[in-house]
Amino acid sequence: MRYAERIRRLGEELEGLGVGAMLVSDPVNIRYLTGFTGSNAMVLVRPDAAAFLTDFRYLERVRPLQEFIEVRQVSQDIMRPAAEQLAAMTPDGAAAGFEGAHISHDRFAVLAEQIDAGHLASVTGAVERLRLVKDEEEQDAIRRAAALLEPVYAALADEGLGGRRERDVAWRIIELLHEFGADRPSFPSIVASGERGALPHAEPGDDPIPQDTLVTVDLGGIVDGYCSDCTRTFAVGTPSPELMEAYDLVLAAQLAGMEAVRAGAGCAEVDGVVRGVIADAGHGDHFQHGTGHGVGLDIHEAPRLVRNADATLEAGMVVTVEPGVYLPGIGGVRIEDLVIVTADGGERLTGYPKDLITTG
Repeated sequence: MRYAERIRRLGEELEGLGVGAMLVSDPVNIRYLTGFTGSNAMVLVRPDAAAFLTDFRYLERVRPLQEFIEVRQVSQDIMRPAAEQLAAMTPDGAAAGFEGAHISHDRFAVLAEQIDAGHLASVTGAVERLRLVKDEEEQDAIRRAAALLEPVYAALADEGLGGRRERDVAWRIIELLHEFGADRPSFPSIVASGERGALPHAEPGDDPIPQDTLVTVDLGGIVDGYCSDCTRTFAVGTPSPELMEAYDLVLAAQLAGMEAVRAGAGCAEVDGVVRGVIADAGHGDHFQHGTGHGVGLDIHEAPRLVRNADATLEAGMVVTVEPGVYLPGIGGVRIEDLVIVTADGGERLTGYPKDLITTG
C-alpha cells in the first residue's frame, strides 16, 4: 500500500536527519502518510515502527489504517500523550524529531516537559521532501483537478465579465468549480480588473469591471485532496496598446518558461529564462515574484521556481509557470499553467487557450 511505503521511506530518512524517532503533527503531512483528513491526529515514526494517535471520535473512521500502522487511542487533548509516546519511542541518547514549523510555542513546551530540550530537533521538511515527486495516483488527482478548470474559464468567458463586480465573479467561480466536480477551491480566487490588475494578489473588489481593460482571473480547485492552479487574463472591450504589449510579452515569457521545464533543469534556470524575456523588454522591475511553485496537497509547496533556488526539477514534480507584468496605475497581466515535469519536458495540465480572449 502506498501509505505503508511512505511511512517506511520516512523511517529510513530518520538516521540522515539525526533523530531516533519523529512526531508528525502537520495535518497535510499526516494525510500524505496515512490518508486521514480529520481534525485531531498525530503520527509517530521511527525506522522499525510507527503509530497513529487519535481520540475516540475517530476510532471507527481510522479502523482501515490498522492494515499498515498501529492505531492508538489517546485523549482529545492530544499533545501531552503524543509527547509522552515520542519520548518512549526515541532510543536512549538519541534526539527526538518534531516539525518545528507546525508546532506552537505552547505545544513545544509540552514536548520539553517530556524530553530535554537539548534532545529535541526540528526536522521540518522531512515529509515535504517525500512529497516533492508525485506518484501516478497523485498525478492523476492533479490532472483531474486541473481538467475541471477549462470549463470554468469557458463559462466565465461565455457569461462575460464587463460590468460585473469582481466579487460576484469570484463567487460565480466557486459555483462553477462545484458544478464541474471540484471538492472545493484551492484558494480564494483572484479577479483583478483595470488598475487593480497591477496587484499580483488583489482581492476581488466591489466596483464593476470597466470596459477597455484587462481582467486577471487566478483560480484552482481541489480533487481528492490535490490542488490545481491556473491564471488567464481576459480583455473586456479594447485595452490600451500598452496593455496589449504587456500581454504579448507575458505570453512570450510564459511559453519560454514552459519550454524550459524538464527533468534536470535548475529551478533558478527556468526562472532566469522567463525573467530574461521580461527584463530584455524593459519590464524587469514589473515582474518581482517568482516564476512558479510546486502544487500538490498544498497549493504552494516545493519546489520554487525563483532566482535564488538551488533545487533541480525531477520527473514527477508538479509546478506552475506564471510570469506577470504589473504596471502601476495602468493594469497587469499574468498567465499561468500547471505542468507535470517529465524526462524530456513537461505535461501541460491546464488546457484553456492562452491567446487573448475578449469577453463581453
